[in-house]
Amino acid sequence: MKPANALKHIAAQLSAQVSQLKFEPPVTHVYNPLEYAWGAHSKYLELRGNSRKRVIFMGMNPGPWGMAQTGVPFGEVSLVRDWVGVDVPVGKPDPEHPKRPIVGFACEKSEVSGRRLWGYFKERFETAEAFFEDHFVANYCPLVFMGETGKNITPDKLPGAELAPLQTLCDEHLVRVVEALRPDWLIGVGGFAEARAKAVFQDRDLELRIGRVLHPSPASPVANRGWAKQAEKQLLELGIWE
Repeated sequence: MKPANALKHIAAQLSAQVSQLKFEPPVTHVYNPLEYAWGAHSKYLELRGNSRKRVIFMGMNPGPWGMAQTGVPFGEVSLVRDWVGVDVPVGKPDPEHPKRPIVGFACEKSEVSGRRLWGYFKERFETAEAFFEDHFVANYCPLVFMGETGKNITPDKLPGAELAPLQTLCDEHLVRVVEALRPDWLIGVGGFAEARAKAVFQDRDLELRIGRVLHPSPASPVANRGWAKQAEKQLLELGIWE
């Protein structure tokens, strides 16, 4: 099976599985972009996931103004549309939070993490074709969690009884993504992603190296002091790029 077809198959399976999970307050709304933005996500996998990758960058879960809108990890609208090359109509989650509407590629809010991540790749590689030749960007968890006020709730803030079954499904999905793309490196974008990568693969007989880059979130004071330069330094020290 071609890598892109494998990725689509396992993403569809993950989507169906996580949609069966239940979450209690303070979580009031759960968005699954693999459902309502499947067209865009599927296009991303077809266009950019159809070859073996040397490096996979893995984030935690979708942001409300990124993948939640575009179906692409770290999905800052302008970069996904104009550089990654995905521009597909997006549906709506049900129920939809009144303070977090999904408007797809018409979203005018910026996903800062995505702008920094994809912007850095664009600056370093110039063309998307050069980057995706042997790199890929994925998320560990496909779901967006929100509270009553619309506040974003990251998976690591979920109670253990809700996080455990979610992690089981996401861990299995990650294994299958790695099997499909056969990378040399799995780079966690942030501490949570790195920790999950290590937990999943530490006892598996795979020649897979795991590393980490600083998360580009604007909530991080460190990341706000020149994230791209710090990420470049970390990746050079790991030996991923020369």
